[in-house]
This record gives sequence, structure tokens and C-alpha cells, in this order.
Amino acid sequence: MQSHQQLQRRLGVFDATAIGLGSMLGAGVFVVFSPATALAGSLMFISVLVAGAIAYCNAVASAQLAAKYPASGGTYVYGRRQLGEWPGFIAGWGFVTGKTASCAAMALTFGHYVAPAYATPVALAAVVALTGVNLLGITRTALLTRILLAVVLSTLVFVAVASIVGPHAASSAGTAHAGSTVGSAWGILPAAGLVFFAFAGYARIATLGEEVRNPTVTIPRAILAALGAAFVIYLGLALLLLWHLTPGQLSESLSPLLDAVKISGLSAGAPFVQAGAAAASLGALLALITGVGRTTLAMARERDLPAPLARVGGRHTVPYLAELSVAAAVIVLLLTTNVLTVVGFSSFGVLIYYSVTNAAAFTLSERPRHAPKWLNAAGFVGCLILAATLPATSVLVMAAVLAAGMAGRLVVLRLRRP
Repeated sequence: MQSHQQLQRRLGVFDATAIGLGSMLGAGVFVVFSPATALAGSLMFISVLVAGAIAYCNAVASAQLAAKYPASGGTYVYGRRQLGEWPGFIAGWGFVTGKTASCAAMALTFGHYVAPAYATPVALAAVVALTGVNLLGITRTALLTRILLAVVLSTLVFVAVASIVGPHAASSAGTAHAGSTVGSAWGILPAAGLVFFAFAGYARIATLGEEVRNPTVTIPRAILAALGAAFVIYLGLALLLLWHLTPGQLSESLSPLLDAVKISGLSAGAPFVQAGAAAASLGALLALITGVGRTTLAMARERDLPAPLARVGGRHTVPYLAELSVAAAVIVLLLTTNVLTVVGFSSFGVLIYYSVTNAAAFTLSERPRHAPKWLNAAGFVGCLILAATLPATSVLVMAAVLAAGMAGRLVVLRLRRP
């Protein structure tokens, strides 16, 4: 079997948690509440609860598997080891394709907040700059993530205070009718699928398994700590926004957190919120590029992607060809596609990824008390239900992408036969 140069274990619990939380508090926290409210109306907070519950199932499964297989690649590796090559490939291909599109969406979100008239050039510059940071090594990535996370958390605290201070449009008789017909109970599950997209950042911790110190302890702690913090923040913001704005205002807003501040007594702080959104986009993009690069590395090691992508080198021991390839793919998407339409596509790919995670965890014979098999089964079913309730276009497009990847792998396997 071909040997590969290993990455170096440099991350502790704090750094790994920061990377996961930075991913979950990316640009999604600044936009996800609007489309979720459009679907579920004033019941949007229930969607957050549903998404959080399914995310917890997935996080427990990820923690179980990451402790057993502390290598780069996340569920791609787990699926191969526990279920076989094909489930692993489906998970890896869904993650790489869906999250590459997410990278482009995060970059363009940053561009729109910083310089709307030059959004694409600014997005391209962000991709190039953050890829350069990743090539300097995982410790540089963790340092920048901590800085960006501090900015984002400060911004979210400010938004929460502004929402509490008021005045509150939702309590005004003159605007109360605005949200009366927005969304319904039928929209709770589709909205949960969108919110789940924002929760999925803890996967980045698992994909960095080869670079974490004492992984059997560090990875489970970091995954559960990051998810717990993100859940409290998302649920708290959901309740505050529904109290501060009408469902109609919230569903129609392109920047709900910014609008929440603008109508409050702290409207002078709006530029601070814009800066926080920009920082969140950068943090999410940084973590996404890192995670996709590591999964690409793992797939190349198994020859499910071109073998040169498995090369690790340089003074900082990074998978430089995988990182550069991901950056190139993101740049192509930015130049050719309206990537703001791909959130649903990415959600579908990530939900398929986590369904494989739960199925793989279900097969483990040794498990801690807090991870019974029924929890893995609930996570598997929950992922498939949320995936099925996403918009039909998202389901069909990503199903076609998955099918194309499987067909390509089948052709390559047949060509390799003697």
C-alpha cells in the first residue's frame, strides 16, 4: 500500500472548537433567518430546534467516529472503513462538491458587504488571500479563525442588545399585520433544512482529525462544545429577532441582523454589524477551504480523486495541491455562476454526507453511554427527511452531481482492471 506523508498534530481543544464554531457562525447567521422565516413564519424558532436536534445526533456520530479514525477526511474515511468504499465515496463527493459551492457563496457574501459594486473582484481577492493563509499552515489558520470569531461574537452580542433595547416593530399595532400570512407549520421542516446548513460547520473539526493533538479526547470535546455554543446563539437570536421584528419584515430582509439594529435605538452601530458580517464570511470561507482541502487530500490518497492531490509538503506541511485545486474551483464558480443560489444544493450534499456519518456510527460496537444506536438511527432518518423537503431544484441538481461522480468512479475502476 502506498504511504503518504502525514500532517502534523498542532491543534488543541480551544483551537479545534474555534474552527468549528467559526464555521457555524459564518455568513449563515447573518442571512439564514430570513428564508427560514419565509417558510415557517413565527414558528421559525421551532425549525432551529429541529435542526439543532438533528445536528446533535450527527455531532455525536461524528465524535464517535473521529475518535476512532483520527485522520483527515471526516466521513469519507469513516464511511470507507465502516460501510465500504462506495458509501465513503458518496459522502466525500457530496462534501467536496457541495462545500466548494459554499466557498464561492461565502466569498461573494463578503464581497457584497464590503464593496457591493465590486463584489466579484473582492470575492476573488478573498479566496486568494485566505488560500495563502492556509498554505502557511494550520496554526495560522487557527489564529486567524480566533480573531475573526472574536469579531463575529462581539457583533452578535451587539445585535442582541439592540434587539432588547428596541423599539420593537413586532409589538407595534401599525405593523403587526405585516407577518400575519408569512410561512406556516408546513414550512418548519424545509426551514430546518436551511438552518441545518448553518449548523454543519462542526464537520470541519472531524476533517482536521490528522492535525489535532490527542484526537480521541480533543475531537469529541471540540465538536460538542462548538455545536452547543452555536445552538444557544442561533436559538437566542431567532427568538430575539421574532420579538424585535414582525415575521413579514424578517422574511423580506436581505440582511436581518443589520435591519434589526437599524430600527433600534442603537442604529449608529450599523457599520459595526456590516464589519461583523464581513468577518463572519471570511471566517466561514477560511474554514471551508481548509475542510474541503483535507477531504480532497483523503480522497486522493485512496485514488478516488487524482493521486497528485494527496501531496503534502512545504515548510508548513500542508496539502498544497489540494488547497490550490479547491481555490481554483471556487474561482471558476465565482466567474461563471450565480453562487448565491446554491445554498440548497450544498444543504442536500451535506445532509447526504451526515446520513452516511450516522449509518457508519450505527455499526460501531464500542460506544459511550451518551451515544446509543437509536441516536444514530434518528440522525440518519432526520437527515434524509430534511434532504427530501428541500426545494426540488436543489434535490435534483445535487442528485445529478452525485450520480455523475459515481458514474465517473465506476468508469475509472473498470479502466484500472487488468
